[in-house]
Amino acid sequence: MANIRSQIKRNRQNEARRQRNQAVRSELKTRAKTALACADAGDTEAAEAALRLAQQRLDRAAAKGTLHHRTAARRKSRLARLVRARLG
Repeated sequence: MANIRSQIKRNRQNEARRQRNQAVRSELKTRAKTALACADAGDTEAAEAALRLAQQRLDRAAAKGTLHHRTAARRKSRLARLVRARLG
């Protein structure tokens, strides 16, 4: 445990950011799974809506700094390609 006040504060900030980032990353995985599940079920409208929502969440995570912007772009591209392939 740190004794220096500035480091104690930094530790608190790091923990808060870690938990926030963890929640965002978890939501991203959930949104991607939902989009793929809708595509597997053959529900085109629901799959497109879920894909759009997942892409919005990826953009937001990149804007907030949770993900690198190129990582977000790559994930969006791959997810869109998978959803369209599964919809056939």
